[in-house]
Amino acid sequence: MPVPRYNLMSASVSHLDRKPAPLPLTLAVPAEGPLACRVHPEQPHPYRSPFARDIGRILHARAFRRLAGKTQVFSRLRSDPPGDHFRSRLTHTLEVAQIARTAARALGLNADLAEALALSHDLGHPPFGHSGEEALNRALQAHGLGFDHNLHALRVVTWFEERYAAFRGLNLTLAVREGIVKHSRDYTAARHPELAEFFLDRFPPLEAQIIDLADEIAYLTADLDDGLDSGILSLGQVLDGVALFRRLYTEVRGSYSSASPRLLCDETLKSILNAMVTDLLLETSRRVAAAGAATLDDVRRAPARLAALSPAMEELRAAAKAFLYANFYNSPTMEEAHAHAAQVIQELFAALIADPGLLPEDHRAQIPTEGLARTVADYIAGMTDSYIEQVWARALGHEPPLQSEPA
Repeated sequence: MPVPRYNLMSASVSHLDRKPAPLPLTLAVPAEGPLACRVHPEQPHPYRSPFARDIGRILHARAFRRLAGKTQVFSRLRSDPPGDHFRSRLTHTLEVAQIARTAARALGLNADLAEALALSHDLGHPPFGHSGEEALNRALQAHGLGFDHNLHALRVVTWFEERYAAFRGLNLTLAVREGIVKHSRDYTAARHPELAEFFLDRFPPLEAQIIDLADEIAYLTADLDDGLDSGILSLGQVLDGVALFRRLYTEVRGSYSSASPRLLCDETLKSILNAMVTDLLLETSRRVAAAGAATLDDVRRAPARLAALSPAMEELRAAAKAFLYANFYNSPTMEEAHAHAAQVIQELFAALIADPGLLPEDHRAQIPTEGLARTVADYIAGMTDSYIEQVWARALGHEPPLQSEPA
């Protein structure tokens, strides 16, 4: 049976079967030039672009491997054994990379750069997902500091990763480091003078701009999937509360009337993914044309970011996200997991502040330059969910720290 072509009941989003035209090549970040440079100069590779090399460096980083042990939304219900099919921070990252690479290629942008940015966009996340990040930020605020996972990801790739004899960090290109910082938000030089090299008075290239939207699209569809698969969300709830899902589910059911509800959900989620990515491509192309952007500098100096969903699709996306917050992320079923995450991080943070001797030697060495609170946060942020549980239990039980510590 042919795959149906969907009409989303809105003139502005009924064009999603169109193929987007590539953007002018002059909008793509070139593989040569200032943005392809590194802090420590290296000889060009004979057959890989600078951004392809960055992909490899990120994939082989210990921080990237640790994403497999970090929660995306949840890995299990507190009363259940770990689930093998729910997204981890790593599988989420791979899904974002697939969307970003596809979008960049369709638009004629630098797909290697987009993939490198997607693979690195969550390297700075601590354990326990966003509840862990919020708890760590609260702990630091008591010391006049804060936790920003974008800025921590920059610290990971420029300092904490040690794989090369010639330099510390991964020595990533300027374009990747800029995108790690700016893909999802803008920073000012007044508040962050340490980021001055990242063109804070300008928007990032389109390759970086699409990462935040690829992230939104990936987790919206994936979280609906995991919510349904876990039983926290019911199909009836989603049909009632998510207009985009309801519209596409109705059309899928008309085309596959004998399919099971589970397969109908799978088909619907794939359709949502395709509809949102196609809308992103078409709306970004439209905005680039409307802005008259013909060069990378035009993109940087545009009045607003040019990568975006159409107003109609953005309204559908925002409504779906609000539904997930009300019925999944902040549901009563998840409250216990959030409370446990906050308890573990807050109590471990306090224990390490009270007794820095519990820190591994390499982290203790950072205290004179980074300060105790930031050093403790750096140590916690690098942990996986299972590892922080072990360290927390030992620290609260006054047992010696583990011998094998994360870098």
